[in-house]
Amino acid sequence: MTGPYQLADADPVSAVLAWLRTHPRTADALGGPGRVSGIAEAPWPHLRVAHGPGGDLRDLTWATTPEVTLEVYGDPGGWPGQAELRRILLVCAAAATEIVEAPSAPGKPIISGIRPSGTLVWSPLVDGQPRWLLGLLVTLHP
Repeated sequence: MTGPYQLADADPVSAVLAWLRTHPRTADALGGPGRVSGIAEAPWPHLRVAHGPGGDLRDLTWATTPEVTLEVYGDPGGWPGQAELRRILLVCAAAATEIVEAPSAPGKPIISGIRPSGTLVWSPLVDGQPRWLLGLLVTLHP
């Protein structure tokens, strides 16, 4: 299979999530291991890695740039504060960019670039739980 069928297996979220789960700077910024996943869950603070709303799939064959969203959640009680959560998110985003220099593994997508898609957004949940959001454009190919 070629073209869009190979592209369907080149999942940027899986690649970034696996990278950040094992990155020492991410664990250090979040306060320990086990705080990166695809859902918002304790222990807090916690980093959620998910598909973003933007990006560019070009012609669905090569070097697409889908968006991955990083969300950092604080404790529902309000800690750590807004400034600290912002710092944590920026550390995690910087750690994500280092995947570009990592050797590629057979059968895994090749990531050739990661850059912010816009600005940091302070977006607490309706119950007041603190949260920051940042989109990353991930250029990759199968």
